[in-house]
Amino acid sequence: MARRRKAMQPIKEEEVSEDWLATYADAITLLMAFFVMLVSFSKVEIPIFEKVQAGIAEQIGKREVIRPTEILETDLKDVVFNMAMDNSVNVSTDDEGILMELGGGAFFQPGSANLTRDAVIFLKDVGDLLKEPRYLGFQVEVAGHTDDTPISTPRFPSNWELASGRAIAVVRFLHALGVDPNQKRMRAISYGDTKPKLPNRDDFGHPIEANRDANRRIEIRIFPKYSRVF
Repeated sequence: MARRRKAMQPIKEEEVSEDWLATYADAITLLMAFFVMLVSFSKVEIPIFEKVQAGIAEQIGKREVIRPTEILETDLKDVVFNMAMDNSVNVSTDDEGILMELGGGAFFQPGSANLTRDAVIFLKDVGDLLKEPRYLGFQVEVAGHTDDTPISTPRFPSNWELASGRAIAVVRFLHALGVDPNQKRMRAISYGDTKPKLPNRDDFGHPIEANRDANRRIEIRIFPKYSRVF
């Protein structure tokens, strides 16, 4: 008698768990963050660093991170808007932090380092912001720039002294407001006419007055203290 073949039993497929994918994704994200931090050590680009930091916290930690640089930039732009000084002050960010450019014509009389009335009012509002607890970790660097017009007075023998006097005037005013009581948070720099934004003269050597006016300026850099070593 022929043996009866046993009926073929269907093979059950084992269910594969995909829980490991979540752990794997977290590990890849952390690895990416690690390499981003390694690259950032060579040159810390503050706005990008804060965005990466906030992104990691939101995706992994499921929490919202406050970006101090972004908030301070918005607050400074509000001061500019409220005082209707859009034509004299420009607020932006670069790879170090916040950059405020103040038109020399609106903040100082020609050949002078005395602050104008509008400059005093504006800088007071800026100083009040910088004194807030959440901004105490920011450093302030004030740089003076002039055009190439020669100057020779007892107080300002050259453009170096004029640019320095204006930068120091801003620092002293902010210091008087209590922004830097220990004199460790601010510094003043003079560039004279060595770093113009635009050419002072055309190809024939003729002065370009509009460019000269743009080159007479004060730059206030505001950046977290961990982005640069004083």
